[in-house]
Amino acid sequence: MSTLRSVRSPTDHVVVVGAGLAGLATALHLLGAGRRVTIVERDPTPGGRAGRLDLQGFRLDTGPTVITMPELVEEALGAVGEKLGDRLELVDLHPAYHARFADGSAIDVHTEPGAMEQEIREKVSAADAEGYRRLRAWLTELYRVQMATFVDANFDSPLDVLSPELARLALMGGFGRLGPRIGSFLDDERLRRIFSFQALYAGVPPARALAAYAVIAYMDTIAGVSFPKGGVRALPQALADAAADAGAEFRYGTTVTGLERSASRVRAVRSVPTGELGADGDRLAADAVVLTCDLPVAYGLLGRTPRRAVPTRWSPSAYVWHAGVPAGTGLGHHTISFGDAWASTFDEIITEGRVMSDPSLLITHPTATDPSLAPAGHELVSVLAPTPNTDVAPLDWARIGPRYRDELAGVLAGRGITLGEPVVEHVITPEDWSALGLAAGTPFSAAHTFAQTGPFRARNLVRGEGNVVLAGSGTTPGVGVPTVLISGKLAAARITG
Repeated sequence: MSTLRSVRSPTDHVVVVGAGLAGLATALHLLGAGRRVTIVERDPTPGGRAGRLDLQGFRLDTGPTVITMPELVEEALGAVGEKLGDRLELVDLHPAYHARFADGSAIDVHTEPGAMEQEIREKVSAADAEGYRRLRAWLTELYRVQMATFVDANFDSPLDVLSPELARLALMGGFGRLGPRIGSFLDDERLRRIFSFQALYAGVPPARALAAYAVIAYMDTIAGVSFPKGGVRALPQALADAAADAGAEFRYGTTVTGLERSASRVRAVRSVPTGELGADGDRLAADAVVLTCDLPVAYGLLGRTPRRAVPTRWSPSAYVWHAGVPAGTGLGHHTISFGDAWASTFDEIITEGRVMSDPSLLITHPTATDPSLAPAGHELVSVLAPTPNTDVAPLDWARIGPRYRDELAGVLAGRGITLGEPVVEHVITPEDWSALGLAAGTPFSAAHTFAQTGPFRARNLVRGEGNVVLAGSGTTPGVGVPTVLISGKLAAARITG
């Protein structure tokens, strides 16, 4: 087997651009390998897409709300000799999700096998309870086969994936379609949705996603879902605090404006205080640079975009409505409210460029687990509706956004979910994601089509750049909290060899 490419020496001082989860994981692994690390972040706090906003005593998480695979957090902290429990208090969610359906039925999604089998036996059928047992075994084996070889791995060429595990993945049906594969285990349409909806956050409808992406369902429905006390913001803060204690230098409120290069190496990073683009810039010398910003921004700093056989396809976006409301919603931590329509709604947001006419929604109620995130007598609720990205449909969100908020409130009320009159509200639209520098106005980056998966995804070591590495959701291995943590480790490995 050939040796994977890595950054040529020297690599003593590494500048990491971005203090999101990928940048923080990169920094921790580099610090553990004895490198000096400086992290440059445009915002005043760490987190990146795992953002935060404080409004009248309500502490909002503006990014991811689902935390899985905490062992990856443990691994990043362990690189500098830290333990997760000393930095972060994680609460396991039981059930992981409450699923509610258009016919009025509800199914709780348990990660403990006995509890889930009983839930299916009581609410669906004995046959589907047996099908779940077989599906669980398949998902567990799928994760085992994929993780070390296809997810937690760097690639220099598609040939790098040729292995016995590739053959095993093919035999397991990993290169078929997700929807039909899940259907081979489960007859009930509601259960099929529960174990396949996650594909949408990888940017592909379940009916067309590779079956291999059922590994996301493994993370959600088998490995378990957690929530950090203090909100999701506590996760990047814990990683940043550990990195700082291990010697990392943080430059918050600083925007990178350019890279100073000589031959094929970047010699320094140029930056200015955020919001002061006309100011005189600072020069930060670097032996190596890790760019964790969205792909087009990273390529803009490099002054080049690698050629692809097919144009990058971006995932659908999301409209997120955060509301601080009077207590009494009765909601669990995570509720998936499924509309009656299913396949047609994906066509609407991916192909037709319009909002879902009968939306399926992810409702997060973090104060169910941590009441301190809202003032006494109040709760915090976030409603996420998948939408077209701005490439597919450049909708006028400034105009339609308020109407869509009212429409979602009406949809929820019609499904028996009444939030009460909000005390505070905050809405994030695809235009807002775009204003943050996210391509096509989507927080979910490049879709996980076959041509943008594994060795075909944008490589983290850019050809022709001797000491620049990429990390984050646009590169290897992809979208999601677990995968961006892995991307940081993989980026660090490109530097440390």
